[in-house]
Amino acid sequence: MSKNRVAENQYHVTCYKADTTPDKIGKNVTLIDADPTSFAKLSRIMSETKFSNLFIVMNEIEDARYVLKNIELINTKMRIVLVNQWDDDEIGKDQENITIVHTDALLAAHLYDQLPNVPLVAQNVGLGKGEIMEVHVPFGSTYAYRHIGSILQRKWKIAALYREDKQILPTNATMIKPNDTLLILGKPIVLDGVYKTINKRMGLFPEPFGKNIYLILDFRYDKQNALKYMKEALYLLDKLEEKELCVRILYQNDFALLDTLKNYESDHVSILVSYKDEELDHVITYDIHEYDIGLIMNSIPTFEADRLKDTLYTSRKLVYLFGNSSLVNTTSSVVLMSEDGKMESISSAAFDISETLGLSLTLGDFDPEGDFEGRKMIIEHYETLTHIFNMDINIEQKVANPIRELSNMQNILQIAPFEARLNGDTFRKIISSKVQDFLLTTNRHPKLLVPFAIAEN
Repeated sequence: MSKNRVAENQYHVTCYKADTTPDKIGKNVTLIDADPTSFAKLSRIMSETKFSNLFIVMNEIEDARYVLKNIELINTKMRIVLVNQWDDDEIGKDQENITIVHTDALLAAHLYDQLPNVPLVAQNVGLGKGEIMEVHVPFGSTYAYRHIGSILQRKWKIAALYREDKQILPTNATMIKPNDTLLILGKPIVLDGVYKTINKRMGLFPEPFGKNIYLILDFRYDKQNALKYMKEALYLLDKLEEKELCVRILYQNDFALLDTLKNYESDHVSILVSYKDEELDHVITYDIHEYDIGLIMNSIPTFEADRLKDTLYTSRKLVYLFGNSSLVNTTSSVVLMSEDGKMESISSAAFDISETLGLSLTLGDFDPEGDFEGRKMIIEHYETLTHIFNMDINIEQKVANPIRELSNMQNILQIAPFEARLNGDTFRKIISSKVQDFLLTTNRHPKLLVPFAIAEN
């Protein structure tokens, strides 16, 4: 398309040195053998034809200065483009209606775009401030083998996808593959974060949700198990690389216990204390942003108190709920089949924590009615991720009640989508067979709640 537009224009090229122009030239190009530094010759040429733009591309800086002086005498309103290939920032500076293209800056910009870990942003379209970005999806990216609809897009959008020299206008069902190129739109600061997320490889748990761990101890509910929870958080910290643990103590009313907990403070462990009934949602939200939190650990009673559940859901972070069995004794992780979009969104985190902690991973497809036909796409997605992580997965399909199957398992970490409406009502537990209705009604197994993206209709 751009070539056709170029061909629609009419060009006049004036030069006076031999071998300046190519042997073959387009029909829309007229060559003029004249010295453009001559005022008389340039004035005659410009009087014969009305030009809209003037490009000055010359080897010698003195020749360019003469041409600029001539143009200024002939037509001060003409738009001029000067190619500056000299180490001189003064040339053309005082000229009206001029655009100066610096060859060194142009070359540096192209070389800069080829550097690793540098996003390619649109320079000459839109605002040119980084609100349009092109991102390559590397092998092992958390976005690889994900459907567009399973990716949370807040204040940004995947506008197009390029694969094998073809443009794809994506829908929610379009799957992103390694080596794809995404054209994304949004606020520049948001796109910078998206770029980093796409290029972060799996195996850096809890990223891309954040870097560090946040333990919430509410002394109204957690005093008896506070040391147990602290040791479990330290165990996880030890399994991760270059992470920090931030402990927030709420409703502090036991100084002896606080002193014991403070014995665990170190360069990688900090303890923050709230002594009074303050706006805890603001405190926790501040901590999450200030300390780059990716994983939040708390007990189920603490999770359900003071609307903390809503605050953490809004934060879109991983949430770990302590169970009666410790993470230290956990040998396997389990994902129970649910809705397709949610299953795909949580898959990377499931593989990531399983690999990090050395756990076997089971995908449990338990259905009382034996309806397994609609699950093929999800199973294929999880099987694909086994190649990226180089780890096996146990896929178990069974005509059974998923809650009953889960209750019979030992030493497991249950991984589930972080639903907006997790219900702790024991009455619902009696009448329901949905997994999400049982997450908060039993403490037997520890649980990892993973944010998911809701696909648009």
